[in-house]
Amino acid sequence: MSDKILVSGATGFIASHTIERLLAAGHDVVGTVRDPKNTSKTAHLQAMSGADQHLTLVAADLTDTDPFSAHTDVDVILHMASPYAMNVNDAQRDLVDPAVQGTVSMLTAAAKSPRVRRVILTSSMAAITDEPDGRVLTEEDWNDKSTPARNPYYYSKAMAERAAWDFMEAEKPHFDLVVINPFLVIGPAHTAAINTSNQTFVDIIGGAYPAVMALNWGFVDVRDVADAHVAALSADVPAGRYIAASANMDMTEVVALLRASGYGHTKLPKFKLTGAIGTALMKLASFGQPKGIGSYLRTHLGRIPRFDNTKIKREMGITFRSPQESIQDTLADLTKWGHIPAPKA
Repeated sequence: MSDKILVSGATGFIASHTIERLLAAGHDVVGTVRDPKNTSKTAHLQAMSGADQHLTLVAADLTDTDPFSAHTDVDVILHMASPYAMNVNDAQRDLVDPAVQGTVSMLTAAAKSPRVRRVILTSSMAAITDEPDGRVLTEEDWNDKSTPARNPYYYSKAMAERAAWDFMEAEKPHFDLVVINPFLVIGPAHTAAINTSNQTFVDIIGGAYPAVMALNWGFVDVRDVADAHVAALSADVPAGRYIAASANMDMTEVVALLRASGYGHTKLPKFKLTGAIGTALMKLASFGQPKGIGSYLRTHLGRIPRFDNTKIKREMGITFRSPQESIQDTLADLTKWGHIPAPKA
C-alpha cells in the first residue's frame, strides 16, 4: 500500500537515498528544497526512476515563519532538513535556530493536517552523547553537555529533538513520532557534494591530520539509514527513538584500511599519537583549531563511543553493512567524483 510522503531537505545526503527508495516502492513523494528551479541541486532527484510520475519538488526554507503547512496533505512526513556544520560564525543563528524552528514548524504544520499519521525525524547520535564515557549508550540516553560554545552542532541536534518530544507531550497531536539517531553517516553520494562525514576520509588522505590520533568513530552506511526511514513508515514499527549505527573503528584501523586499499601513496598520517601523552598533546593543540573542531577533539580524543543497536534491528529488521564495506564504497565514490586520487595497487 503506497503512501504520500513529505520529505524535507530533499537534496540532502540521507534524504536523496531515502527518496530513491520511496520512489522504488511506489510512494508519491513531495520534496522540499530551497529552490525547485535550481537544477544543479535537484537534477539527481528528477533523474530517479519514477520521479517523473511520483516526485514533486516544492520550495521551503527552515527559517520562514510557516514553511510547511502548504505541503502537509500527506500520510507521513520525513523531516530530514537540518544544518550540519562543525564550524559556524554564530551557533545560535546558523545551527540551533534553524534546527529547532524547522522541527517545531514541521510538527505544527503536521498537527493542522488530519491526514498525517506519523512524523519521522532524522536526529543524530549527537542528541544522545557529545562525550562518550565508556557506558553502552541506548535510546534512553540524552546529550545534556553540549552548548552553543561546546560542540554547537551536537547542541543543535539535541535541542531540536528535545523540542520535538516536548511538542508531542504538550500538544498531544493525532500523529505519532519516530526519531532515527544515526552515528557517523558515510557511503556513496548521489551528487559531487561531499557530506561532512565523508569529508573525514578526504581529510585523512589529503594530509589534514598531522598524526594518527586516539579517535574512535561509530559508523553507519547512508543506505542503511535510508532503509530505516522507509521501514519506519510501517505502523508495525513502534513510535520512539532508534539508534542507527553499525560498529566502531578507530583511526589506526581506518588508516590501515586506507593504506591496504591502495591509498598509501597519498598523505596518510604515519606518526602515531594514540597513547596518553600523544592524546594530551593533541588536546592541547586542539585549542589552535577552529572552535567547532577544537571542542570536538577535546571531547572525543581517547574515548570510545559504545552503543546498543538492538532496538532498530529488532523493530525495523535493519541489517547493517560493516564499516569496512561502507568505507570501501565511500572511497570508490570519492574517487569517482574526483575528491581523492585513484588508488594504486
